[in-house]
Amino acid sequence: MGNENIEKWSTLKEVQAYLGVGRETILQWIAKRNMPAYKVGKLWKFKLSEVDDWIRSGGAADDNCKEN
Repeated sequence: MGNENIEKWSTLKEVQAYLGVGRETILQWIAKRNMPAYKVGKLWKFKLSEVDDWIRSGGAADDNCKEN
């Protein structure tokens, strides 16, 4: 069908595992740092390629985070 190049949607749990961070961290990044995420009903969905680009552009950089 030619759909082999379509990237699947990832869940919040999958992104947590992929990045090795907690749920609250991801939700804060969505709210405060414009992490690319899409609300589908009550669920957050992600494209890992967009998350990777966001991280590479400094979106997750530890500017003023106080996690100690």
